[in-house]
Amino acid sequence: MSTTPAVAEDLVVLGKIVSVHGVRGEVKVYSFTDPIDNVLDYQRWTLRRDGEVKQVELASGRLQGKVLVAKLKGLDDREIARTYAGFEICVPRSELPDLDDGEFYWYQLHGLKVIDQAGQLLGVVDHLFETGANDVMVVKPVAGSLDDRERLLPYTEQCVLTIDLAAGEMRVDWDADF
Repeated sequence: MSTTPAVAEDLVVLGKIVSVHGVRGEVKVYSFTDPIDNVLDYQRWTLRRDGEVKQVELASGRLQGKVLVAKLKGLDDREIARTYAGFEICVPRSELPDLDDGEFYWYQLHGLKVIDQAGQLLGVVDHLFETGANDVMVVKPVAGSLDDRERLLPYTEQCVLTIDLAAGEMRVDWDADF
């Protein structure tokens, strides 16, 4: 295990180590990928927690029920594995697969200005989360926003009209019937 990290701004969080699993130093992983076992496609992880950064290599991993279990190279002790709980699992953006036109990673949407059809600034995308029906954007007000309301907008074709990453904005129809 190395301690030489990738450039922090170049990292994307794909999951988090939540606890130890078993007695051989394996760890339980909460994955933010879809499907959840896609995090196991990356052999080198940068682990990050409270300013501490570690480089690790994935030896193996598996889906066990609804839980991901990972074995890291050189990590064979349960008590040492326990100290890894809380570390975010990151990989360089450059390792993410290319997406088709019109598809975006969530990290690309963070910070985009959200503008309605009348040209009014509603705020910026703070984060997204999943629901059973669709993903939802949390839009927080900023200076110059229409008002001081936080909005939850569905990330659907009916609501999101255009996304322009170069301009740093998305146009939405937030009055649409969802």
